[in-house]
Amino acid sequence: MTPHDALAEIAFRLERERAEPFRIQAFRRASTAIADLTEQDLRDRLGDGRLKRTKGIGGRSLEVIAQALDGAVPDYLQGLRDQAGTPASPDGARLLQRLRGDLHVHSEWSDGTTPIEAMLDAARLLGREYIALTDHSPELTVANGLTAERLTEQLAVVADLDGRDGVRLLPGIEVNVMADGVLDQTPAMLDRLDVVVASLHSRLRADSAEVTMRLLAAIADPHTNVIGHITGRLVEGRRGTRPQSDFDADRVFAAAAEAGVAIEINSRPERQDPPDDLLAKALQAGCLFSIDTDAHAPGHLDLLGLGAERAAAAGVPPERIVTTWPVDDLLAWSRGRR
Repeated sequence: MTPHDALAEIAFRLERERAEPFRIQAFRRASTAIADLTEQDLRDRLGDGRLKRTKGIGGRSLEVIAQALDGAVPDYLQGLRDQAGTPASPDGARLLQRLRGDLHVHSEWSDGTTPIEAMLDAARLLGREYIALTDHSPELTVANGLTAERLTEQLAVVADLDGRDGVRLLPGIEVNVMADGVLDQTPAMLDRLDVVVASLHSRLRADSAEVTMRLLAAIADPHTNVIGHITGRLVEGRRGTRPQSDFDADRVFAAAAEAGVAIEINSRPERQDPPDDLLAKALQAGCLFSIDTDAHAPGHLDLLGLGAERAAAAGVPPERIVTTWPVDDLLAWSRGRR
């Protein structure tokens, strides 16, 4: 293990545990500070004290670098590895092994914390076969949503990165479902994407009739592949809690099942969306599902096991989870309604 790898993995694992951003960034800054130094440079600078005086290197980072140079897994990293959560049940673990991809991933192009390349590298380390890059769309200005012009620029970057190290990078977007049910990106741009996740981010406390109308309109749009975090609830975390939206679940899930639109099982601990009762209703209605991380940082991609655990506990058949499908089958489905 190189010092650079050790620092990068620590940042990754802290992200997975949703640590304070300043702790994560401290290790990323240290990794950047030594990026251009050879192993011998690091040994020399550690020995004469220059490394300790290097901007971006703190006491903990210095300890990690020194232990990695000695050929050991740094104590701090080993502690994080020991704490790492895995699916609690054998069924959850088996389902996690069958998951090939993740259809809800963000980058620094919208409100993620890292470049696309860092998300792709993490996906490779975790054994994903594909991920869809689904940054936010223009209506969500608070999340630096992508206009059609910026999305066009991003598509060129995605095309260059697709397939790097064996991981397919699928062009996508998380569109906002507006108050009238319209998706907030042009149909022409949506036609160019492999994956469209449609989510409600505003007016979450509107009455049931309005929320139902918006969800049904999103499902009816032939571009929509996945309904993201369907209730919008927050059950814990630094953002506090938020009650779930109210809608006619029977109508919405029946429409999704008929259209072949997947209901997302969002793996974020603060969301756990849909709730267990609605997950059971969607299963009974015959819906497809997509287990996704809604990752905003590389470490979040490792949360997929939490969604797998919930899906397994609910008895969702693996064949009805689109993220267990090979990429060619997934793309045939995602583009099949357009």
